[in-house]
Amino acid sequence: MALRRALHFVFKVGDRTKTATFYRDVLGMKILRHEEFEEGCKATCNGPYDGKWSKTMVGFGPEDDHFVAELTYNYGVGEYCLGNDFLGLTLQSSQAVSNAKRLNWPLKQVEESLYMTEAPGGYRFYLIDKELPNCDPVQKVSLAVSDLQRSVHYWSALLGMKVIEKNEDKKIALMGFSDNQCKLELQDIGGAVDHGTAFGRIAFACPRDQLPDIEALMKKEKQKILTPLVRLDTPGKATVEVVILADPDGHEICFVGDEAFRQLSAVDPKGNDLLDEAMAADKSDEWFAKHNKQKASA
Repeated sequence: MALRRALHFVFKVGDRTKTATFYRDVLGMKILRHEEFEEGCKATCNGPYDGKWSKTMVGFGPEDDHFVAELTYNYGVGEYCLGNDFLGLTLQSSQAVSNAKRLNWPLKQVEESLYMTEAPGGYRFYLIDKELPNCDPVQKVSLAVSDLQRSVHYWSALLGMKVIEKNEDKKIALMGFSDNQCKLELQDIGGAVDHGTAFGRIAFACPRDQLPDIEALMKKEKQKILTPLVRLDTPGKATVEVVILADPDGHEICFVGDEAFRQLSAVDPKGNDLLDEAMAADKSDEWFAKHNKQKASA
């Protein structure tokens, strides 16, 4: 499974302007690409919504060798309800810690050289107060599970991840497809996992010819398939194929064909400007205020 790699985590955002400030000015990430869509995604990338939405990819470097964030913004939704499913994203950057302090962004010291902060919407980020490494600064994504043994079996035996570390006392397992990628940390919370309406999705790439095999294995094992193998078209860009699964706790997992995704995910030098233009053109807040209404709470 060495050919499989971690790509990104999908966050739903209600305030695109504050969110952009967090990722760009606090974390120090770059806008890798930005796209606007007039209707919902066939693979529900933006959640169960049909209206106008946008997708912004942000990270410390190209998606070929960095784990990034996919920010989905639905124009008619102002906020989402957090569950207990997403426990945090950990990255190494003393500059991000300095940025947060300089900008008075709320920052809590968890232990020596480790801080916790929140992106707009309440998503937790853990910042290791050390210089940016030569490799990807994003180290792990942490998700809650209700039965660690069951989840480890799913992710290792069915999806091919290797167990890097396992702590039975803390009920935590660290997993990954390779040592030099962003890791997946599973933490047993001793109860049900609630995804709220802010639920995200973790994405991985694999050779395109593995997608039918993944789908077939999940059918054989009677595991949940949210979206059977489907082609997703992006005008003017590569068409990718994806299979979307749900693990035993309902965490959404997207596997995408690597060959086409590498073309689709090429960094767009206009990405930053496109996001700024879209935010400037977005008059949805003014419209709701003018009509004495509030954006929907999902």
